Amino acid sequence: MAIGANDVETYPGDSLENLRKQAQEMGFNFPYLHDETQEVAKAYTAACTPDFFLFNEDRKLIYRGQLDDVRPGKVWVKVTGCDLRNAIDAVLSDRPVVKDQKPSAGCNIKWKVGNEPDYFN
Repeated sequence: MAIGANDVETYPGDSLENLRKQAQEMGFNFPYLHDETQEVAKAYTAACTPDFFLFNEDRKLIYRGQLDDVRPGKVWVKVTGCDLRNAIDAVLSDRPVVKDQKPSAGCNIKWKVGNEPDYFN
């Protein structure tokens, strides 16, 4: 599942309607939701888009990190999703998930004015 949490009043391109269009264009085969109140993003202490969270069958967070090493400006790096894929494969194979988890890098979440989380302070 993917959840967009940006303030759509300030960033209308991130509206639920536009998320649906993006999902269709990109061929996403998973739910893509919008966190209108931004409470879900706060509950997960999300910081950027994308920010990946993987839970095991007991709903315990076992991976929070990057998709892979791709970064803006690194046009020579191929998108593989290897970091997240390796974590998923470990869970499905009943193996431990690697402890060295690199944080996601992306655009910051566009918080509603006055709704910024206090975990950044």
